[in-house]
Amino acid sequence: MMTASNLRIVSLLPSATEIVAALGLTDAIVGRSHECDYPPEIQDRPVCTEAQLNSEKPSAQIDADVLNLVQNALSIYKIKIDVLEQLQPTHIVTQDQCDVCAVNFADVKKAVAELTHSQPKIISLQPNVLSDVWADIERVATTLGVDSQPFLTQLQSRIEACREKMPGLPESDSVAERGSDHRPTVVALEWTDPLMASGNWIPELVTLAGGLPMLGIAGQHSPYLEWDTLHRADPEFIIIMPCGFDLERTRQETMALTQHPQWSSLHAVRTGKVFITDGNAYFNRPGPRLVDSLEILAEILHPDIFDFGYRGTRWENFELDNA
Repeated sequence: MMTASNLRIVSLLPSATEIVAALGLTDAIVGRSHECDYPPEIQDRPVCTEAQLNSEKPSAQIDADVLNLVQNALSIYKIKIDVLEQLQPTHIVTQDQCDVCAVNFADVKKAVAELTHSQPKIISLQPNVLSDVWADIERVATTLGVDSQPFLTQLQSRIEACREKMPGLPESDSVAERGSDHRPTVVALEWTDPLMASGNWIPELVTLAGGLPMLGIAGQHSPYLEWDTLHRADPEFIIIMPCGFDLERTRQETMALTQHPQWSSLHAVRTGKVFITDGNAYFNRPGPRLVDSLEILAEILHPDIFDFGYRGTRWENFELDNA
């Protein structure tokens, strides 16, 4: 029977690494993807993947490169099979949700078939909404032989703490219900050039944080947006969380947005309600820190109620903090 002491886990996904570590199995992680950077102590583990594109390019070029690779059925990431062979993992945790986010599932299966010194079990995650994320945590724990309930209970208690502080917010945003406690309209942006709204679990997080999500749909991949569509929606809040970018890179991307002729006429811009976040570490990773992401959103949308101490390191008011 497999025990924690003889587990050898390779995680090919940052959120999976965070899940495994949160379950108390950090020491069992023997390999990681090139993007796995949390918790900090796993950064000395061998890297088992590499990107086939340059993330330092402008956003529009990154998007074009991704589309070109996908349309030509080419992988965005490459698995280092020689490193996997040396590590002899018992388990590989990966995903089958988004080929842009990590190595695609078919490539992982192909790599495992080529290994001669081990036959690791593949745990594939496929989260689209928050309940999928919690189910993935439970499934990873069950497969690895540990108990997930204490940790899941802790996460749920933090979610409930946010809910309890926001009583009486209406579920809709009709004129009759507007007031000091109405739900502000929110557009979350997952990419800036071209514009993309945030889908999957982000609309749920916005709702839990006391906002009304616009343009992105829960459980569906993030859609491309035309500027006219954003202008017509004209949300009270714009929250920018580009996939793979930290706070500093997001600040640069948002500066570029300000050059668009329709930017200054947006309601959120005129009222100083544009916010930038560290999307790479938080919103874009379907793992434990989505609860941190909820708390960040709660701070942004309802600063009179919430102060978790994230401002300045995880998010900023673009108009005020970058004046």
